[in-house]
Amino acid sequence: MKIGIDGRAAVWYKGTGIGTYTYELLKTLNNIDDINNYMIFSPKNSTIPLNLRNNFETISGETTLKESFWDSIDVPNKVVNQPLDLYHIPQNGIGMNENLNSPLIITLHDIIPLKLPHTVGDKYLKLFNDKIPKIIEKCEGIITVSQFSKKDISSSFNFPKDKIFVTPLASEEIYKPMDKFMCKDIIKKKYGITDDYVLYVGGFSPRKNIIGLIEAFSQVLNSTKRKLKLLILGTKGISYEIYKKRCEELKISNKVIFPGFIPSEDMPLFYNSCEVFVYPSFYEGFGLPPLEAMACGTPVICSNVTSIPEVVYDAALFINPNNITELKDSIIRVLDDKPLREKLILRGIVRNSNFTWRNTGKQTLIAYNKTINNF
Repeated sequence: MKIGIDGRAAVWYKGTGIGTYTYELLKTLNNIDDINNYMIFSPKNSTIPLNLRNNFETISGETTLKESFWDSIDVPNKVVNQPLDLYHIPQNGIGMNENLNSPLIITLHDIIPLKLPHTVGDKYLKLFNDKIPKIIEKCEGIITVSQFSKKDISSSFNFPKDKIFVTPLASEEIYKPMDKFMCKDIIKKKYGITDDYVLYVGGFSPRKNIIGLIEAFSQVLNSTKRKLKLLILGTKGISYEIYKKRCEELKISNKVIFPGFIPSEDMPLFYNSCEVFVYPSFYEGFGLPPLEAMACGTPVICSNVTSIPEVVYDAALFINPNNITELKDSIIRVLDDKPLREKLILRGIVRNSNFTWRNTGKQTLIAYNKTINNF
């Protein structure tokens, strides 16, 4: 087979879910497949940061990164005249050339703009609504990341389930248990954070339920004598001012820290040195941060909705994301109950071991083969 893959997200969007997925997929296919031939499309004046095998060819596109990733990726790669058996677009199909002659498979990670339109930016919402239905019409197959998303996609777009392939994600190799005291010391010196803390990692979208987390944490502070902070990591989106204002209203601004974007190499430090990781999201197509926390030996509290139980199974303490008191009680319970902490840590490490990028790559190859054979 000769397979084309749009690799631009691996360069432009690394450190985010879609960028990390694209990079890790290319890395894994490069490691496990020396039979098929690949044509990887990269951004202008950029190359994929991988030592690719001889059966991988890189072709530079004609676009450069603009202020917005979605504006940049929406400019199609010129693949129309390339002799491909299959073309794969990992970033929800955005960037497809309408005159594409090759069979098309996309990775559609979730359909959040369709289900919760008020929680995504106007630009991406318009792009999704305008582009995705037309892209799906041209697809011979769809890859997604959970059984939950498969059902969502099939029912919402009337797409055949036997043409939707589930390839779960995995945490990167950098996420592993480390010495907690060493991690806390580095964070103290580099970021000035000294107290014990509850950790959240992820986007700032309203669907992540950060307001609920802040309100629950305020109740935690009123229920314990422990000196605690709440760390909310991630690029400060347009909702940041809302979260900041809520902290001021609750008079806990000095207890909630928004460090902003953290380089990926420092993320394991934060996971390893926190007291508990909390992920109270209302909706996820997969939800990678809980796996990253589990890989680091950190106890996890997370929502009991959408794809999250499918991913973490029995390795987390589940909460109803709409129940602030339940979230507060769960945080206190994990902080105070040592046997529970140890059980969650052990189960988390075991659960995370079930997810590997190698398995993701193998399942992707199966999706490629079935899509080509059914074309």
